[in-house]
Amino acid sequence: MPPQTLLIDADDTLWENNIYFERAIARFISFLNHHEFSAEQVRGVLNDVERECIVKHGYGLHSFSHALVDTFERLSAKPVTPELHAQIHSFAHSIADHSVELLPEVPETLQYLSERHRLILMTKGAIAEQTGKIERSGLKEYFAAVEIVAEKDPAAYGHVVEKHKLALDSTWMVGNSPKSDINPAMAAGLHAVFVPHGDTWILEHEEINPAPPRQKLLIVGRFAELREHF
Repeated sequence: MPPQTLLIDADDTLWENNIYFERAIARFISFLNHHEFSAEQVRGVLNDVERECIVKHGYGLHSFSHALVDTFERLSAKPVTPELHAQIHSFAHSIADHSVELLPEVPETLQYLSERHRLILMTKGAIAEQTGKIERSGLKEYFAAVEIVAEKDPAAYGHVVEKHKLALDSTWMVGNSPKSDINPAMAAGLHAVFVPHGDTWILEHEEINPAPPRQKLLIVGRFAELREHF
């Protein structure tokens, strides 16, 4: 294969991310201990609140913390005292303490790919949080550039294409999210590689669109399989 450009997602593509949020949510739901709503119903409210908080605060722990507090205020008969406020925030802050847990064979695969193609890390979220994870991951050396964006939509992909002077017919987006990695990248004219993750955030779930004419959609079972295609 001639040299390609691979835009590669970070969270839940290169390292674990959502599992820590799911654990925090489980602790929050247990702490709320709602007597009328089931755990599934509480989660449904939280999902709606998270969507609202993303609009206000973007992605990341700050937004997630706001969503937990707002959900508690909506569902609890008790007022949110400073003590309760601190306890709820602690569920979010506990996520920041985790070391970066790389997914299987990621370093070896990036090493292989970086010797043959141009790699650009493209992730969304709070700049400080994402930068910190990238640094702690030890993977930055494999990438020619890093792009941290507020949202992954067709406009964001178009901006990266223009900034790095990328050729659409040889540029791919690699990631686990249909909503952020696959569909908007193809809408922007790129090829895409879907790498499913069993714990992809529910707000990133979406049906994968078929590849438009002259574009390619590749689905692999795990990140290491990229070595078989690139």
